[in-house]
Amino acid sequence: MSRSASSRANKRGEPPPSPEPLPSPAVDSHTHFDIAVGGEDRRPTEAEVDEAIAAAVAVNVPRLVQVGVDVASSRWSAELAARHPDVLAAVALHPNEAGAGAATEGALGEIDRLAVQPRVRAVGETGLDRYRTGEDGWAAQEASFRAHIDIAKRHGIALVIHDRDAHDEVLRVLDEEGAPEHTVLHCFSGDAGFARACIERGHVLSFAGTLTFGNAGQLREAAAITPLEQLLVETDAPFLTPAPLRGRPNSARLVPHTVRALAEVTGTDLEQLCASLTATAERVFGSWQREDPPAASGGTA
Repeated sequence: MSRSASSRANKRGEPPPSPEPLPSPAVDSHTHFDIAVGGEDRRPTEAEVDEAIAAAVAVNVPRLVQVGVDVASSRWSAELAARHPDVLAAVALHPNEAGAGAATEGALGEIDRLAVQPRVRAVGETGLDRYRTGEDGWAAQEASFRAHIDIAKRHGIALVIHDRDAHDEVLRVLDEEGAPEHTVLHCFSGDAGFARACIERGHVLSFAGTLTFGNAGQLREAAAITPLEQLLVETDAPFLTPAPLRGRPNSARLVPHTVRALAEVTGTDLEQLCASLTATAERVFGSWQREDPPAASGGTA
């Protein structure tokens, strides 16, 4: 996968101001702190990441899912989740990476090993991309997608799907393999008809800043028919900055823009929507709360 040009485009201009905090806590169900904070050519420092997370918490977004797209970023995501109480991780080989030949036995084995870590709660983003990957890479993409579905099911964790220009193919593979109990269509990009097909299968639809774009009428129609318990929101930062901030850097602290847009589209009270989004995220990914370490033995000889 090469998203360098897209990343640079989203990093032009000054970072926008933080929006007004949400009235109740919500969740950014899909973000890339490694790219959003560090960039394509370096990993951010712990201090930089902590500052970005604190900015999200300040607008009442205290729960975040950091998503890997290759072995290196998946390892980094798992490490961040292990040290930070506000973060859970998803690990995978992005379909464009798979289409370029990166889904080797060794790479998939490493994703499998990472998936057992206690703060890794999803396999993703995996799926199919018919936009950036040419036809010669489609078979490798599909094989990788099937392998990721198997990993998610064996470990009993969620599946996070990247679907670009491949709606019918994604559903075909899910139906053939049997989808995990919790399956999320990340950055949902279909119309109301595709939304209905996903809803009927029990999948969760996650909407990004694209919901706010002026030309996104079909996305708003899809969101409007989705039951609250099958809705999530995300930034996909640093990509897909919501209106009216397009062209400026996206970050997890901007997710309130999309939450407010979703409340308007669905006709839901904002506080009720925040509560529903949080409940759905915890159903899909599990609790963010850390378990206390076991107490030391205090017996006497």
